[in-house]
Amino acid sequence: MTTLYFADIRFPLERANGIQTMETCHALARRGHTVTLVVRPDTQSPARDPFAFYGLPRIDTLHIERAPVTGPAMARRAGYLAFALGRVMGAGRADAVITRDLGLASALLRIPPASRPPLVYESHGYAPDVALALPQLVSTATAPGRAKLARLARREARVWRLADGYVTITSGLADALRARLGSRERLAIVPDGTRLSAADAERVVPPPPGHRKPVVAYAGHLYAWKGVDVLLDAIANLPDVEGLIVGGHEAEPDLERARARAAGLGIRERVRFTGMVAPTEVADLLRGADVLVLPNPPSAISTQFTSPLKLFEYMAVGRPIVASDLPAIREVL
Repeated sequence: MTTLYFADIRFPLERANGIQTMETCHALARRGHTVTLVVRPDTQSPARDPFAFYGLPRIDTLHIERAPVTGPAMARRAGYLAFALGRVMGAGRADAVITRDLGLASALLRIPPASRPPLVYESHGYAPDVALALPQLVSTATAPGRAKLARLARREARVWRLADGYVTITSGLADALRARLGSRERLAIVPDGTRLSAADAERVVPPPPGHRKPVVAYAGHLYAWKGVDVLLDAIANLPDVEGLIVGGHEAEPDLERARARAAGLGIRERVRFTGMVAPTEVADLLRGADVLVLPNPPSAISTQFTSPLKLFEYMAVGRPIVASDLPAIREVL
């Protein structure tokens, strides 16, 4: 089967979105499908090789195609949508289209079914709920107006009703969508995951030996809704523990906020902040810890919608996990 996967992101992207997108496309290609991943150009020059960036072997049936978009954010978005619409309706039509982009999915579904391939939408949350919650969870997010919320709700209803296939990443999200929008056929629940070889599955590397304080580690972005502040508060109450925080972008305020919180709690010397690291380096850093923590506070996203990549990475390295008792996390643990 030939598949077009649309992701309106700069690529490669160090965030979970980019990792999950590349891993999904690579997995489909390994299963014998021919996949074209359509993304925006890399922001670095020369452009980085996505296969090398994500530590994946090159495979002939996975092609990375960069939409030729430039200019400010609105122009790039409009350009990508136009390119995607042309790509779907052009010559050599694919057998299927996959995207987790609600706006793009809604636009593609305006094309009559006879003139486009079947579309599979992958949902990571109910968009109006996510938009309402983000200003309290992410420092750079702005509050949505009524018109935007209504537009997002219409898009959600259209895609739920018309998509040829639908994927959610948690059972809680599937239940929430059914409660709002009714039942539908061809609905699959597919949680996130991590790459795991047969050798990895049989190998559990013990923490480094020697007389040292136990290391408690967290991996991922440092947005407040991810709970890194909760972890720092806990470390402040555990004087015989050291912390390892893997992630955080120097260009965003969250890394500096977390560092300042650690300093204010008097634990700056006991907590190591790595900043952003390559995806291929994360597992080895986690293997150096004794306990791995997923401390999400309850929120509109965390409670039902999230399927954190870090959770599966934690499980793969064979360390004890301390996690928030939330339905979306309980589905897996």
